[in-house]
Amino acid sequence: MAYEKVDLQEEVEKQSKLNAAGLINSTLENLWIDSYRAMAHGNYKLWNIVLDSIWAILGGDEAENGDIDKQFSKLNLAIYKYGSLKTKIGEGFSEKPNPNNSIQYHLLLRKAVFLRRLQNKQGKGTAYINEAEDDWD
Repeated sequence: MAYEKVDLQEEVEKQSKLNAAGLINSTLENLWIDSYRAMAHGNYKLWNIVLDSIWAILGGDEAENGDIDKQFSKLNLAIYKYGSLKTKIGEGFSEKPNPNNSIQYHLLLRKAVFLRRLQNKQGKGTAYINEAEDDWD
């Protein structure tokens, strides 16, 4: 009887881990949708915030001050080097398009691709990468 209870407890724990993984993947997918929407509307500030939200999930599985952490920080520094993520700068009659928007767009795109690759590397994405496995060809 005790043996069956242990098996049941293991099943519950496995199911709990599967449910948690499903919730994480669902949350990530919703964030990606928000990211693409902000990108398409040219809302760079929101796009960056959503990408940071994705990092908050994926970055938790990376070592603090590790290589991935440093690469992400470097991307952020590059983005903010070009100032505000607003599409317009100045106020009133002196308001004009942000001259750095095209650079910021490409940096945000690099940040998005970096995060998508990290998600895939961690096995939470659409193209699971396991470097320990040989090619299946």
